[in-house]
Amino acid sequence: MGIETERRFIVTGDNWKCLTKESQSIHQGYLVSEKEGWTIRIRIINEKESWITLKYPLSELSRHEFEYLIPLQEAIEIMQITKYKVNKIRYLLNLKPGTWVVDCFKENNYPLVLAEVELDSPQENITTPKWCFKEVTGLEELNNASLAQRPISNWTLDKKRLIL
Repeated sequence: MGIETERRFIVTGDNWKCLTKESQSIHQGYLVSEKEGWTIRIRIINEKESWITLKYPLSELSRHEFEYLIPLQEAIEIMQITKYKVNKIRYLLNLKPGTWVVDCFKENNYPLVLAEVELDSPQENITTPKWCFKEVTGLEELNNASLAQRPISNWTLDKKRLIL
């Protein structure tokens, strides 16, 4: 059984870009998204590989995570009939400890930029970079499944100011 432990931050500026080692075009579609239950998503990376991922909450920072490579053509067909989607460019960073990425959202979630750091355990200490403006770990409105259903372009100005 896999466990994913991560923290998330709103990013300001572009000082993180000098740490980029790779980028990926990501299309995600959500088949199931229960607030306190399962999240099941399809992910297509660079139009070349695809995954199905099943997640289930464990704690505020951690979730059970099961990921499986699936045929690209099947993922494309599933995405075509999936209602809730998110598109983003993911930048993998050369930054430790943890595994850091920055997601630059497109379309209805533009110009949102979020950083995620995947940790070995909830107790692992990190130094938060200055470009991480605000921690949003556990904030339901800013998880990818929620952004697929309720993109920031549909938020009221007051909600944007409150959260972002």
